[in-house]
Amino acid sequence: MSEVLNEVIQKLDEGRSRPPPPPPPPPRRSRRRFSGWGCQENVGKDCHRLFSSTQTDMLAELLVAVVTAGLVLFLVQRSRNPVLKAEDGWWGPGVAPHAEEDVSLRPFEVRTSEEELEDLYSRMDRTRPVPSVEDSRFHYGFNSQHLQDVVSYWRKDFDWRRQVHGLNRYPHFRTRIEGIDVHYVHVKPRRVAEGAPALPIILVHGWPGSFYEFYRLIPLLTEPENPEEPVFEVVCPSIPGYGFSEAPHKRGFNSVCAANVFQKLMKRLGFQTFFAHGGDWGWQITTNMAQLDPGSVRGLHLSFAPPSKPGLLVALSLMLGRLFPTLFGFTEADRRLLYPCTEKLLLESMKESGYLHIQATKPDTAGRALNDSPVGLAAYILEKFSTWTNQNFRDLEDGGLTRKFSLDDLLTNVMIYWTSGCITSSMRFYKENFGKGLDQPHSRIPVNVPTGFACFPNDVMHSPKLWVKQKYRNLIRYTPMPRGGHFAAMEEPQLMAEDIQEFTKTVEKMIKL
Repeated sequence: MSEVLNEVIQKLDEGRSRPPPPPPPPPRRSRRRFSGWGCQENVGKDCHRLFSSTQTDMLAELLVAVVTAGLVLFLVQRSRNPVLKAEDGWWGPGVAPHAEEDVSLRPFEVRTSEEELEDLYSRMDRTRPVPSVEDSRFHYGFNSQHLQDVVSYWRKDFDWRRQVHGLNRYPHFRTRIEGIDVHYVHVKPRRVAEGAPALPIILVHGWPGSFYEFYRLIPLLTEPENPEEPVFEVVCPSIPGYGFSEAPHKRGFNSVCAANVFQKLMKRLGFQTFFAHGGDWGWQITTNMAQLDPGSVRGLHLSFAPPSKPGLLVALSLMLGRLFPTLFGFTEADRRLLYPCTEKLLLESMKESGYLHIQATKPDTAGRALNDSPVGLAAYILEKFSTWTNQNFRDLEDGGLTRKFSLDDLLTNVMIYWTSGCITSSMRFYKENFGKGLDQPHSRIPVNVPTGFACFPNDVMHSPKLWVKQKYRNLIRYTPMPRGGHFAAMEEPQLMAEDIQEFTKTVEKMIKL
């Protein structure tokens, strides 16, 4: 940036220091006499030429000045790196106490009880099935007939106690930040090569997922088979209001507030710099973390990145990219996933965004019903694991659920919502983020930390490289994945681990240069 500015200034200096051109020789006087009208005509032509020449020079100088000033202003604006600001909040009940906050890290264990299971089973036994429309499959939502099959497995074969034991195989903790208890899983590698310390990374989930989404990804990062691969120390928190993190008691807890809490969490754990990965809401939260404190985020890795504030270039690419793909760097996959726009972007969004309108406006109404019915809760959550994994799964009688996931994994995620009673507070996160409109400060601030993007082809929205670069100015890795959908870390943990490893290796090489 400074080199371009110096070049502009040098050109201006050369223009000022260049000696003026010598004056033209005086016109030779003619001995011939002219009549009055002829003299006036020649003088008028000379005056017109002189005026036109002066006017042209002035316009040229003005144009150069305007262009130069615009270029300098553009370069100065580009050189600025605005930082997102967030004030510390108090999200606990009542008024914040005057005493200092307890910063201890308390071990936590997932538990269950006979009373909890008896209550669950009694509610399941009293469910009232609703027959599905003939041949509706998953086009009307979760197919009622298949839901009965899932409930039957849940009631007779699913072993929650065994799943609780599996959840506790990684260390869990809670710590109080800004008045609420924040839950997180913290996994350290068992072996680290000498001279190559473990790289800290925070993995942030979204809705309707949980920290459990990353359980198959964690060992691939902390205990890689290839000794040449980087080793990670993983922190996997629950968003406040999700899972075993306490729900905020005050209005306004949005992604920026969550990012501020997680920044404090990482600092409290002793990490001054770290990597971050996110999908779904985790995308927005980790992005906000990079905007709040760019110096702390060594690298940002994402698997979801819709345009937060589409500009002119995104609009032009959408209008013209089908005809002129190379002009916008569109690949065949981009064209296949974006066009026809009316079907791929408009109609699909209408089909799959009904939940968003409910949760962004009146989350407590639907949340109360879901909190009372485990079967209703399962239908509401698992339907997303069907369609968001592959939109074609709507055409299947069973929604394709077990083509990518096991019922045990899917029901474990549902049970985290059920046993913690967090469905309503998790849905409120939409209200807090959309309640103040889409033109929030973080949507206008670019991200300048090194960024990697794993583009899974069956995600709910496709983001071409051009679109991602509008927000993430330092995009150093963009990986078109061969398969996978919205819950990529849970569906394709090996692909996700490999991309995170390659991204972090690139970042570490850049830092060493």
